[in-house]
Amino acid sequence: MRQLIPHPLLSGSLVLMWLLLTRFSPGHLVLGSMIALLAGWTVERLTLARPRIRRWQAIPRLAGLVAWDILRSNISVARVLLLGPNHPDYHSGFIELRLTLRDQNALALLAIILAATPGTAWLEYDRESGRLLLHVLDLRSEDDWQVLIRDRYERLLGEIFE
Repeated sequence: MRQLIPHPLLSGSLVLMWLLLTRFSPGHLVLGSMIALLAGWTVERLTLARPRIRRWQAIPRLAGLVAWDILRSNISVARVLLLGPNHPDYHSGFIELRLTLRDQNALALLAIILAATPGTAWLEYDRESGRLLLHVLDLRSEDDWQVLIRDRYERLLGEIFE
C-alpha cells in the first residue's frame, strides 16, 4: 500500500483542498485523486535530506525576527511606492552575499524567508562558493545587507540546523 500511496497525508490533504476549491463532484474527486497521487509519487522521488533540528529554542526567536522584518519591509516598500522610483532616496540593485550555511534545509528556509520579505528576491545561489545573488528594492548599503543576513538569519539558522 505504501508504494501505491507513498505520502497518504499529503495526498489526502491535496484531494480535500481540490474538492473544497472546485465543489464536490465525482469527476473532480477522480481528477483530484489523480493529481494527489502524482504529487505523492513526485515527492517520493525527491531526495531531500531529513531536517535535524539541533536547537528548538531558536525557532521562536527566528520566527519573531522574520515577522518583524516582514512588517518593516512592507512599510519600506510602501514608502518606496509612494515616493516613486525616480525619488533620490530610492536605490534598487543587486548584491552578492557570501553565505556560510551549507545545510540544505537551512538554505531552503533562508530562501523562503528572503522570498517572503517584500522588496527582496533570491536570484541565484552557487553551492561551491556560497555566493548568493540577491535583488533588493531599497538598497542603501551592501555591507548592511551582508551583516543583516549573516547576523540575523544565518546565525540562527546555523544554530537550528547545523
